[in-house]
Amino acid sequence: EKAALHLAQAVARDPGYSAAWKLYGKALSELGRTEEAKEAYRRGIEAAERKGDVQAAKEMRVFLKRLEHM
Repeated sequence: EKAALHLAQAVARDPGYSAAWKLYGKALSELGRTEEAKEAYRRGIEAAERKGDVQAAKEMRVFLKRLEHM
C-alpha cells in the first residue's frame, strides 16, 4: 500500500517517468486494484513511447495483456 502511494506521487510529479508507471501498475495489481493497474500501464506505455523507450513499453504491454485476460 505504501509503495503504491509513493509511486502515485512519483508519477504525479513526473508523468513522463515510465519506470515509475510500470512499478505503480505492478503495485496496484498486487493490491487487487486491477482497473487502476491497467490504467497505470496504459499511461506508462504512452510515456515510454514518447521517450522512445521501446523495451519499457513492450514490458508494460505484456503486463497489461495479462490483466486483461484475467
